[in-house]
Amino acid sequence: MTELSKVVSSSDFDDWFSLNDTVMGGSSKAVCRSSSKGLSLEGVVVEEKGGFVSCKSPKFSPALNLSNYQGFELKIEGKGRTLKFGVSSKYGIFGLREFFLDKSPGGLRWVAEIETKRFGTTTTKVPFENLEPTVLAKKISLPIIFKSESITQFQLLHSKFGKPGELNPGFKPGKINFVLQSISVY
Repeated sequence: MTELSKVVSSSDFDDWFSLNDTVMGGSSKAVCRSSSKGLSLEGVVVEEKGGFVSCKSPKFSPALNLSNYQGFELKIEGKGRTLKFGVSSKYGIFGLREFFLDKSPGGLRWVAEIETKRFGTTTTKVPFENLEPTVLAKKISLPIIFKSESITQFQLLHSKFGKPGELNPGFKPGKINFVLQSISVY
């Protein structure tokens, strides 16, 4: 069995904040709350003019160096929702760092879809190699490589968009309540 190392556990969620589609003119409303169980996101997601709610970590300074690991393991009470895990990482393209892609409001994110069980805790592994680059839910086809040695932020979303450039087949508008218990690396 591969040893897990906790990156974020229930005591580390105090500074996480909600980021919802209202930044793009939508009307979804959700709030992030830290407790002894983990990080909860509670509210209502509305599909029109947006369609997402999320919890986002503060920016890590210095960036996290996870180069000795192969991926993430998340423990989530997702109540049957298909969620999206996003990771921000410093990157370089032909010597130009973050300049062009980070000018968009969402910036470059590396994402993976996470299908959760209707009841109980879902434990899922997300190998670094399975993370896909995206900007504002659109697929990026530039030659960008995920940099596990320079991770700057995490985000957990429920969005009408799933994989880059595709709709989320497990998207459900309406009341939402999920709990992120921990993020580990293996």
